[in-house]
Parts: sequence; structure tokens; C-alpha cells
Amino acid sequence: MDALTRMRCFIQVVDSKGFSAAAREMGKSKALVSKYIGELEDELGARLLNRTTRQVSLTEVGEAYYKETTDILQRIDDLHVSVQSSQQAIKGRLKVSAPRSMGDGFINRAIMEFLVEYPDVVMDLRLEDRFVDLVDEGFDVAIRVSDMEDSSLIARKIAPFKAIVCATPEAIERYGLPKAPMDLGSLPCIIDTNYRNKHNWSFDDDGRKVTVSVNGPLQVNSASAGRDAALLSLGFLRTPLYFVASDLESGELISVLDEYEPDDIGIYAVYPHRRHLTGKVRAFVDFLAAWFGRQKKEKDGICPG
Repeated sequence: MDALTRMRCFIQVVDSKGFSAAAREMGKSKALVSKYIGELEDELGARLLNRTTRQVSLTEVGEAYYKETTDILQRIDDLHVSVQSSQQAIKGRLKVSAPRSMGDGFINRAIMEFLVEYPDVVMDLRLEDRFVDLVDEGFDVAIRVSDMEDSSLIARKIAPFKAIVCATPEAIERYGLPKAPMDLGSLPCIIDTNYRNKHNWSFDDDGRKVTVSVNGPLQVNSASAGRDAALLSLGFLRTPLYFVASDLESGELISVLDEYEPDDIGIYAVYPHRRHLTGKVRAFVDFLAAWFGRQKKEKDGICPG
């Protein structure tokens, strides 16, 4: 029995939360699965699992081993898929979810360039401002702006992300310059309902999260409409940097409170599990990462960060 097989068996037992469920998933007997785990623990000289009649749980050593083993097996699987993909044509249907405002900004361009490079791929792009269920709704990959701290999905960061609060010089002169996030609570703000928290804007004040309740003359589910409103001096807008980069360069909009913007947000490509990553998904994610990298080198404002 090779070490990799025992390691995979251990991962399956943990993921399935028991020997019986793991045995069904692997198509093996419960006795054989138990034997594999016993051999692994004997080889390591350490108990990895606490066993009761109803459940299994990880020991402290088992928790560390599970994390490292998962990473090792994923890298091995990645290597196999990468080699196999290099020998296969990238083709077929690819269903992708992305935020609407990101599509308006630049994802559309990236995807069109991807399709030029991979003409045998048929893209089904859904631009909508909600978190889709990748498995239930049949998506291959989703592009998300998030900190990805509490996600069960596999995520690859493809670009940094920066949001800003901005307004025209006229609006700042009319309403005043906010010097701290809490000042926004008494100023007219343009609410982009694409943001998950909508009326509650969060900032980072020297490592402390600060949330401000904001209101104003307009709420809209379009980053483009929000930008138009800001350019007409209707109030302060919070929006992705890339969306108003040209307006900042021209001086039509001015960013405020930059030092309070959190820096732990990124643009991620997410998918259900790396072991099921197909060649077309891998090619798409790799292409996006390279595309964002080129944009940042060419013009800092296009690729957020």
C-alpha cells in the first residue's frame, strides 16, 4: 500500500466525517478503510483520529497533518491536471459568473480576449450582483470581490482590489470634506446597492473595523449610474477604483479617506474544488491572472491596487 493512497483515505474519512461514509465514497469496505488509517498512524507513530462509536474527530496532530496533506495532494493533482491539460485542446462550454459592475468595467474585455485566444471555448457569462451557488447552478467558475476568509470554495487571487470614496470638487466645496469615516454619516452619499452592505460602509481605522451608516439622494444597482450621479455632484460615491480611474486622473472626481480603505480585499476566481479543475477552467483562470497582471503594469488605475 503506497503512502499517497493512505493519505487520500485519511482525507476522505475526515471530509466524510466517518469511516462508513468514506468507504462508500471510495467504493471500499469499512474494514479496509480502517486498516489504511491504522497503517498510516503506525507509520507516523501518532494518533490522527479520535474514534467513538458515532463519530471521528481530529487530534491536534491530526489537524496539522490534515492541512498539510490536503495541500500536498492538491499540488500533486494540480500537476497531473496541468500535464494532462497541456496535451488536450481547450474547448467546450464554460459557464462563468461575475459582478455586473466588474463586467461593465473590464471583465468583458478580458473574456473577449480569452475567447480570441481559445476559439473552441463557448462562454456563458452571467453578469449579476449576487453570490451564485456554483454547484447547484452549474457554474464552472465565479469571479468575486471578497476577502474570502470564510469560504468553503477553492479560491485563487487574480488581482488586488481597491475601493474608494470620491466626489467632485464642487460637491466637496458644497458639503464639506470628510476627515474621518464617521463624517460620511451626515453627508449625502450615493448608494450602490451592488455592495452587500449597501447603506453600511466599512473602513479600517488603524486596524479597527469602523462601520458607518450612510444615506443620500440616490440608491442604484449600477456602478455606471452611480458614477454619473457623482459626476453631477449629487454626493459621495463608494466605488471600485478601476471604475473611476480616468475621472480621478482628469480631476473631475477626487478621492477622500484613502487611508481608511481596507487592504485585505481581492479579486478572486473561485470554483468548487481544485481536484475537479478542468483544463478549460485552469486555462481561463490562468489567463485572467496574466491579463490583470498586464493591466497593472500598463496602467495602475485599470487593475485595482
